Amino acid sequence: MKIKTALLASALTTAAAVAQAQEVTVMSWGGAYTKSQVEAYHKPFTAETGIKIVSVDADNPATPIKAQVEAGNVTIDVADVEFSDAVRLCDEGLLEEIDVSILPAAPDGTPAEDDFIEGALQDCAVANIVWSTVFAYNTENVSSAPASIADFFDTTKIPGKRGLRKSAKATLEMALMADGVPAAEVYDILDTEEGVDRAFAVLDKIKDDIVWWEAGAQPPQLLADGEVVMSTAYNGRIFNAAVAESQPLEVVWDGQILDFDLFVVPKGAPNKEAALDFIAYSTDTQRLADQASWISYGPARKSSGSLVGLFSDGKTEMAPHMPTAEANLGNALVNNFEFWVDKDTELNERFNAWLAN
Repeated sequence: MKIKTALLASALTTAAAVAQAQEVTVMSWGGAYTKSQVEAYHKPFTAETGIKIVSVDADNPATPIKAQVEAGNVTIDVADVEFSDAVRLCDEGLLEEIDVSILPAAPDGTPAEDDFIEGALQDCAVANIVWSTVFAYNTENVSSAPASIADFFDTTKIPGKRGLRKSAKATLEMALMADGVPAAEVYDILDTEEGVDRAFAVLDKIKDDIVWWEAGAQPPQLLADGEVVMSTAYNGRIFNAAVAESQPLEVVWDGQILDFDLFVVPKGAPNKEAALDFIAYSTDTQRLADQASWISYGPARKSSGSLVGLFSDGKTEMAPHMPTAEANLGNALVNNFEFWVDKDTELNERFNAWLAN
């Protein structure tokens, strides 16, 4: 009887493990971005594998990862995080390493490590999109259209409130570019005390006119409601509001800051193997191109580019709306993740102190 009981218990444990593996929890940023992932990745992955995807969102998925791993209570299997957070979390031992051999080759046989854009593959992370922080305006709420990042910080030329992300990252870089620093020199300048002072001096000029945002869904709403005349934003959020929701919003690409978002697996993820299967599936050539039909973020694989076509409305060409389109790169800055891994704490402490004064 004891043997039968033990065998039964073992069988039930095995069955529970198998059942558990039929579910993967994926954390992302919400809104149009999560929708693009659900349509391009989650639904087809479930259809082909039978594994259910539980989709959850956070203002910044890096924050719960750190909290869960350090508490030893991990419920997230896959998370979508920004570049500097992926590197930092990996360095802190909070993520599982990802072997690039699990990633499928391009359709022409090019190995994944040669097909992904430079920098898209890290020890603990695989990029899925190239996105950017831009600024945008509501065409119905400005008397003259802004054309440059300098216009964003010039409330004399174009009066009104400005929306800015409540974070040092991107905010300080944009302030320096508005002050005439060439994109290629921004991080060299920002790496000095004088450069940091210069960026905050630019922010001082508009401090009383700033409306701070923290979640990606806020800038389009601030613009639509007329609470601000311009706002920094994630380019895909503005595209969705303008094209899918027919709001009178326009992107200004001057001074955009390009970045990656990457998939990571928290250390101790309950469904690690299924999580890795999801990442491999979701970052193949076709899936990344499919996501670009739902939101204007560029695919992280070179082979996906030629497959990007129309928006899901069946009529809007996506290529011109990509941050990587040649016409949009005239004064673009690529986020220096190494800089922010080193300087994030220091600069955000300075930023928070500035906010409090």
